[in-house]
Amino acid sequence: MDKIDELLGRGVEEVIERPHLIQRLQSGQILRVKLGIDPTAKDLHLGHTVVLRKLRQFQDLGHKAVLIIGDFTATIGDPSGRSEQRPVLTPAQAKANMKNYLKEAGKVLDLKKTEVRHNSEWYKDKGLPFLMDITSKFTVARITERDDFQKRIKDGRDVSMLEILYPILQGYDSVEVRADVEIGGTDQKFNLLMGRKVQRRYNLPEQEVVTVPLIEGLDGVKKMSKSTGNYIGLSEPPKDMFGKLMSIPDDLMYKYFCLLTDEPLEEIQELLPAKHFGMPFNPKAWKEKLALKIVSMYHGDKKAVAAKQAFINQFSKGELPTDIPTKKIGAGEYSVVDLVALSGLVESKSEIRRLLGQKGIKINQKAVDQEKVKLDGKAPVLLQVGKRKFIRLI
Repeated sequence: MDKIDELLGRGVEEVIERPHLIQRLQSGQILRVKLGIDPTAKDLHLGHTVVLRKLRQFQDLGHKAVLIIGDFTATIGDPSGRSEQRPVLTPAQAKANMKNYLKEAGKVLDLKKTEVRHNSEWYKDKGLPFLMDITSKFTVARITERDDFQKRIKDGRDVSMLEILYPILQGYDSVEVRADVEIGGTDQKFNLLMGRKVQRRYNLPEQEVVTVPLIEGLDGVKKMSKSTGNYIGLSEPPKDMFGKLMSIPDDLMYKYFCLLTDEPLEEIQELLPAKHFGMPFNPKAWKEKLALKIVSMYHGDKKAVAAKQAFINQFSKGELPTDIPTKKIGAGEYSVVDLVALSGLVESKSEIRRLLGQKGIKINQKAVDQEKVKLDGKAPVLLQVGKRKFIRLI
C-alpha cells in the first residue's frame, strides 16, 4: 500500500476512479498503462518527463507500459489548451520529428519492457466506413462542451472539424491497445475521459485515468513548451541544461524537485514558501543541487560536475566558455538579424528581433541593437545570444 500511495500521490493531480484503481493494483493484476505523445516537435523536454516518470513507476511495479507515438494524430493537431488552430503537420514532418523520441523516452523508460506503438498502424488502413461508424457514436454538442472550444466559439474563432475528431481518435487508441489505465497532463483530461467513452461505445471496460500536473518553463508562467521557447530539452548539452535550471524562478524549485526527481519529500520541505518564510534560505545552493541532480539523471555524474564548474567559471568568475564553437560564413557586411540567423543560434528572425529589443544579443561582448557587422577575415566575431549561447564567426 505504501508503493500505491506513492504511485497515486506524489506528482498526481487526479485519479478516476481511484478506489477501483487501488483495488486493481492490490489484486496483483498486470495492468496495461497507456501514454500517448504526438511528435509535434523534434525533441522531448523536461515537461514530458513528468508523465514518462509516472509511467516508469507503473512499469517498476510490474505493469505493462504502452507508449503510443501519435504519428497519425500529430497530423491533425491536439486542440487542448489552444486558443487557435494548431498548424497541421504533414506525415513527413511527423516522421522527421519522431526520430529522437524513442531514444529520449529511453532516458526514463525501460524500453526493453515497453510496448511501443504508432497509431498510424491502425489508422492507415481505416476507411470511410470506420470514420462514419466512430463519429456516429458521439455528438457535436458533447465534443464542443470542452472549455477551449467554448472560449474560441465565444470569441468568434473557428474550430475545425479535424479538431473535433482529435479527441475521438485519441480515445480510439485506447480501444486498439486495450488500455487499463491512461496517463496524461491535466490539460489532457477531456481527451483521457473521451478514451473511457470510446471504450464504452465499443463494449470494453473503461480505463482508469491518472492526470499529472503541468510544469511551468523557464519564465515561471507558461507551461514548458518548445513553441514558447521556455523549455529544457532532454538532449541539450549538459552545460546548457545546467545553466537553464539555474535560471528558473526560486518558487518553482519545490515543484521541480517533486516532479522531476526522486528526492525524498521530507528532505525538500525547506523549499516550500511557508517553511523558509522569515528564515535563512539559500536558493542558489538549492538550485545548484537541483541542476546537478537533473543533469546527472540525463547525462551522468561526471558531465554534471563538469557542467557545474563551467557555470561557476562563466557566471561567478566572468570567464568565457572554453568550448565555444566556430563557424565559417562569407566575408562582408551583415545586419545583426542576418548574422544571428546565419549562426544558427536562434531559429526565427522574429525571435532574433525580440532578443535585440531586450539587449539579449552581444557582439564581441557588447550589447548591440540594429547596427551592421563587418566580417573581413582579419579576426573572428564573438557572437553571444542570451547568457549561454556563444559562437565565433569566421
